[in-house]
Amino acid sequence: MIIDCHGHYTTAPQALADWRKRQIDSLSNPALAPSPGELVISDDELRESVLNAQIRIQQERGTDVTIFSPRASFMAHHIGDANTSETWASICNTLIHRVTTLFPNNFIGACMLPQSPGVPPENCISELERCIEEYGFVGANLNPDPSGGSWKEPPLTDRWWYPLYEKLVELDVPAMVHVSTSCRSCFHTTGDHYLNADTTAFMQLLKGDLFKDFPTLKFIIPHGGGAAPYHWGRFRGMAQDMKLPKLEDKLLNNVFFDTCVYHQPGIDLLTRVIPVDNILFGSEMVGAVRGIDPETGHYFDDTRRYVDDVSGLTAEERQKIFEGNALRVYPRLAAALEKRA
Repeated sequence: MIIDCHGHYTTAPQALADWRKRQIDSLSNPALAPSPGELVISDDELRESVLNAQIRIQQERGTDVTIFSPRASFMAHHIGDANTSETWASICNTLIHRVTTLFPNNFIGACMLPQSPGVPPENCISELERCIEEYGFVGANLNPDPSGGSWKEPPLTDRWWYPLYEKLVELDVPAMVHVSTSCRSCFHTTGDHYLNADTTAFMQLLKGDLFKDFPTLKFIIPHGGGAAPYHWGRFRGMAQDMKLPKLEDKLLNNVFFDTCVYHQPGIDLLTRVIPVDNILFGSEMVGAVRGIDPETGHYFDDTRRYVDDVSGLTAEERQKIFEGNALRVYPRLAAALEKRA
């Protein structure tokens, strides 16, 4: 089985974006805010939105199931207040649940959290519990920068985050560390903002001692870990200078990377630098890069092709990347797959 750990509902019907625009437009006059019940999307519209997109691509590329979450750039936690985010997260997560119910053989859910700048993370616990316990989701997306580029929150290792981590551990679900829209013109949302955030999260975890307090907490850093694999020597050297344990001892029982790297040399480097046990297959399709690479004639985000073509990987190592590591990092996934079967 090939499990894609990184998929977003980027093809949701236009009605969702229209409802969100009304919500944002009403921030200056809450009396005009649309109710969740005013968002009407039929099952047929949901089917149409994925059949010729994610599901078609799964079939063409030979992948089996995608861990599916709301569109990351749409989370936009910096907009409005906690109530705004709570309503928006609930709507988006419910749509994910409906898609996974319509297509249980193709999608398993992961939720967005109703984060808001300056609001304590325990505010997210109720929605997390709802999605995991009622909807059967297996993971969550955690935004380390809900301000959208200002980085106002404490680092991920700060005790400010601990109530949410306690619940993640209790529910036995990992978090994908994933920012949302950048509200700063100097940062491109899916380009430098995403990759900067991945690298920043890794550095925060390196400097802190979070996993001494939460030895079973698991994070997936997407997009191949940002700059971490490429600058592994720099991070190893800084850890050594700071008299910290080796990276493999300090972080790699808890921190994992996906394969959302869109060229063969990048995947080759990832698999050479990062232990195979810490790499999960991911594609992010249909996501940030949707075109065909003119140098290869294949889609940039066809990441299965890159993993297949890595020289030196054994069949057992590929099985870990494609399936085994996801089952280990997402402890609820096996039960969800059994229901799918």
